[in-house]
Amino acid sequence: MAITITEENFKREVLDSSIPVLVDFWAEWCGPCKMIAPIIDEISGEYEGKIKVCKLNVDEGGRVASQYSVSAIPTLMIFKNGQPVEQMIGAQSKKIIVEKINRVIRNG
Repeated sequence: MAITITEENFKREVLDSSIPVLVDFWAEWCGPCKMIAPIIDEISGEYEGKIKVCKLNVDEGGRVASQYSVSAIPTLMIFKNGQPVEQMIGAQSKKIIVEKINRVIRNG
């Protein structure tokens, strides 16, 4: 299951993580966000121990979202060593998300 991220725990859960982190920037009112939510949960289970999967509600974590220039949701960002290394904007297929994750893990 994806970890809920807030402005308070973002640094600890994402920036200080020893493994890559997929952050799903989403909102309750966002249809495409709800569409990809089951995919995000699947990936969370399949990649346990290899990548941390987190969700940040932009309505509650607006400061973090703007810090990373998130202007459209869903935005998926992969962080490695505290830095964003991949970004996907809009609803993506599981295939595309997994390809990006695998690229980040492989180049590790």
